[in-house]
Amino acid sequence: MTDLSQQTGPAIEVPRILDAEQVHFFIENGYLVVPDLINSDELKELKDDLIAVARGQYPCEGIDPASPDDTDEEILQRILCIHQPHFISPVIEKYIRHPKICGILGQITAAHVPYWDGSVKCMQSMYFVKPPQFQGQAWHQDEIYIPTRDRSLIGAWIAVDDATVENGCLYVIPGSHRKGYLYPQHEHDNPDEFDFAPESYGFDEDVEAPVEVKAGTLVFFNGYLLHRSRKNQGNITRRVLVNHYCNAWSLLPWSIEEGERVANADRRNIIPVSGVDPYAWKGYEKPPRSIHIRDCKAVKELAGN
Repeated sequence: MTDLSQQTGPAIEVPRILDAEQVHFFIENGYLVVPDLINSDELKELKDDLIAVARGQYPCEGIDPASPDDTDEEILQRILCIHQPHFISPVIEKYIRHPKICGILGQITAAHVPYWDGSVKCMQSMYFVKPPQFQGQAWHQDEIYIPTRDRSLIGAWIAVDDATVENGCLYVIPGSHRKGYLYPQHEHDNPDEFDFAPESYGFDEDVEAPVEVKAGTLVFFNGYLLHRSRKNQGNITRRVLVNHYCNAWSLLPWSIEEGERVANADRRNIIPVSGVDPYAWKGYEKPPRSIHIRDCKAVKELAGN
């Protein structure tokens, strides 16, 4: 009988970027900052493509073509975050597959798992615009929303602008991923500071650390790491493209369809980016031509004006 796990298709080769000390830091702390990974030309490409997506230049569901009378700045001032822009934009998909980013992912995504071979797949993209006075996100862990089988979910957070305390940079609780504990959530009572997503609770917040970075920096963080961001109190946007990945050997029970169980559910709307795809024999789901615009208090207030 043929061993299905061997039917992986060709391996995707990626460069090795990190040294052993950096890999160890990620395993221990649950996050890693890598400066200057994206150059100025690439940042311009990402900024230009955000305009194209926001203006509706890629026909899709979820966003209407913008009026020619609206300036690019006016359009961006109405958006907190665009979910799954890689479904419609080849530029965003290009950065999901960025060789340096994927090289790092091939070293750290499941570095805590014995015998892991560096294989990685992507399932989500989110482009945060976060204009001035727009809300951040309360404490959460990404595996609450995108479960894996081996705690290997990882975010690759591309700073398109400088991220500072003033404009709502990322905050993390170093080491909060280690136990593999998913904290409970409840509705928060601070819609002026955070968007409408629930808030994780039951831990010491006093040990949080701000992650201030320059544009072009990558911040990688494990799906069990507690993190949040505050309201943008500055006068410029804080654009970030964050893509989510996991060990390609993990099933992806993001949802459970009829006839499936938690143990065998596996969504296949994914992009292999490093190593092999051991489930290539299942085929791939075609992404829909649709995106989703994330809501917050600032968006509601603009809509009411």
